[in-house]
Amino acid sequence: MKKADLKKAVKNFPKYPNVLGRNRFFSSAVIIPLVQIKGEYYILFQKRAATIRQGGDICFPGGGFEKGVDKNFKQTALREIKEELGIKKKSIKVIGQLDTMVAPMGAIVEVFVGIVKKKALKNMKIDKSEVEKTLLIPVSFFKNNKPKEYTLRNEVKPYHIDENGNKEVYFPSDKLNLPKMYQKPWGNKKHKVWVFKYKQDVIWGMTSVIIRDFLEKY
Repeated sequence: MKKADLKKAVKNFPKYPNVLGRNRFFSSAVIIPLVQIKGEYYILFQKRAATIRQGGDICFPGGGFEKGVDKNFKQTALREIKEELGIKKKSIKVIGQLDTMVAPMGAIVEVFVGIVKKKALKNMKIDKSEVEKTLLIPVSFFKNNKPKEYTLRNEVKPYHIDENGNKEVYFPSDKLNLPKMYQKPWGNKKHKVWVFKYKQDVIWGMTSVIIRDFLEKY
């Protein structure tokens, strides 16, 4: 590389560093909807319909960034809450954004916080194909109740054995003559999982991580 090439490369460095290789991941945005009721703030959650991916999970309104539709991730979050719960942009005041979350399963999530007008709850139009129900949980519940902590382990699999015993190779580590450790599942990366129980519902996964980060700001 010549000096002139290096100078050109430096000019192309990002002005504001982002997530390296972001286009390899699922980019999405969610919003933490806060509703003030009798002087106390509640978080508006939704339970995913049983027929869709991750059905039955408690989560925040949100979804994938749509290129050509969304100008930014804030628009993604506002579009999704409108599509899922029928809450319009004029009924939400976005008050800030939390840190970008990179989930172990390969998703990048931008997290926004917004205050929803109380009257908007009465006018919600829930998309039943995506949302089974909504829940209002006081922020104080999460402040006063510590979650249970568990551990999950991630493993990289270069191949998969299906139900018929057939081997489907994703990465030919043996043909590439890589060390034997890469010719079978490898990696023992562990990450913590926090679980909140509210009445009959369980809140865990990315949602609980986001809740914990939000609470740390108090």
